[in-house]
Amino acid sequence: MSRKNETVLLLLSLLITLGLVGGGALLFSNFFGKSFVGIGDRSNSTATDGTSATGKPISFGEKTLFSGKILPAKQEGIEAIAARNWSVATEKLQAALTQNRNDPETLIFLNNAKIGARKSYAIAVVVPTGTSPNGSLEVLRGVAQAQTETNQTGNINGVPLKVAIVNDNNQEDQARQVASTLVNTPEILAVIGHWASQVTLAVAPIYDEGKLVAISPVSTSVKLSGISPYIFRTVPSDYIAARALANYMLTNLQQKNAAVFFNPQSAYSQSLKSEFVTAVLLGGGKVTSEFDLSDPSFSPANSINQAIKQGAKVLMLAPNTGSSTSIIDKALQVVQVNRRRLQLLGGDAIYNSTTLEVAGDAAVDMVVAIPWDIDTDPKSQFVRQSRQFWGAEVNWRTALAYNATKALTAAMQKSATREGIQQTLSSIDFSTPGAANPVQFLPSGDSNASVQLVQVVRQVNTSTGYDFVPVRQ
Repeated sequence: MSRKNETVLLLLSLLITLGLVGGGALLFSNFFGKSFVGIGDRSNSTATDGTSATGKPISFGEKTLFSGKILPAKQEGIEAIAARNWSVATEKLQAALTQNRNDPETLIFLNNAKIGARKSYAIAVVVPTGTSPNGSLEVLRGVAQAQTETNQTGNINGVPLKVAIVNDNNQEDQARQVASTLVNTPEILAVIGHWASQVTLAVAPIYDEGKLVAISPVSTSVKLSGISPYIFRTVPSDYIAARALANYMLTNLQQKNAAVFFNPQSAYSQSLKSEFVTAVLLGGGKVTSEFDLSDPSFSPANSINQAIKQGAKVLMLAPNTGSSTSIIDKALQVVQVNRRRLQLLGGDAIYNSTTLEVAGDAAVDMVVAIPWDIDTDPKSQFVRQSRQFWGAEVNWRTALAYNATKALTAAMQKSATREGIQQTLSSIDFSTPGAANPVQFLPSGDSNASVQLVQVVRQVNTSTGYDFVPVRQ
């Protein structure tokens, strides 16, 4: 493929991608229920920096952290919370939720309004509402569902759970400021967050020094393992995902040579790449070449041709998500240019509707490692309840945010103090029901859970014609 054609293809996919993550996603939001309910489903909302007119990126309901046009009933409910008019706030937010049941921010604000000025236990959930609004909504759904269940079923020893939503824009400096604010806010007993691994790595020393527990449902870098007795996560580390992908390549595909595409500037991407390389080598295979997706001179066609010449039979894609779509765009270019010549593997960043829409038939048979898939146990209680809550099916970020919230409420049942929560979660016998298996933590703070491999298949009853389904091994 000529460099000119590559450029045309890249521009085409970029335009499609921008359409998907912007207003164009509204065309697909009702269909991508299983894995992608978070895409474009916020009613008439657009993203900015996620801060209010006051500039404070935190809210118990006094303001929305998703800027743009919102339902009038929701706006009236927010104003009522700010005025501490709890009955009006409850009435208006309930009306807004009836109009848009898929908005977790509204549900969290409604739950908080019902509590009003009564005694409560408070936690904060930190999400990048400004830079990744759709992913933030996915996380918030898990928190909102768990909060609602807690407050409807006896609370925490009779005390309800209040949730603050906080924006850090997935940026290290802003996240450090957020973490310091939360540490210095005694009302906050624990934190759910953050998003990118490098951001969680940046704030870990602050939570450690402030003795405030933070549970990330998204960050997977192996560098987080054991970094602090106050840092936990409900998502398996890249060590687990990389070994699952390597084992699939060596055992199922019976292939030993792979080429890897990654972003060395991302802690997650670097971690997944390194763990995959190690796992392949330990299994008797070889990584013939590594390609930098962040390199301005990166060429999908040249990279694939080089990989083929060096004997690669498998391409492993480890791009990262973030405020820029360029890394994901380049990874999808690899999928398109490859045209199913070499088998494809991928990390969880590949698991989204953009892959299905942009890559299409070129992505068929690609295997991706994710922490959880709704089709693994479609009759579970969590799956049934999530459908009732949101009117659609949810993805792994929602499930693992739900697990993080359930872990914190279970710990608060034992001791509703910062130190008590940390001691309970660190106990070797801690276990509480989660979205699928029980939520448990290793001494490193990592999740004691496995990953699920899913594969892209043709699916005629979907708007894209493709879907991710569990790999049956």
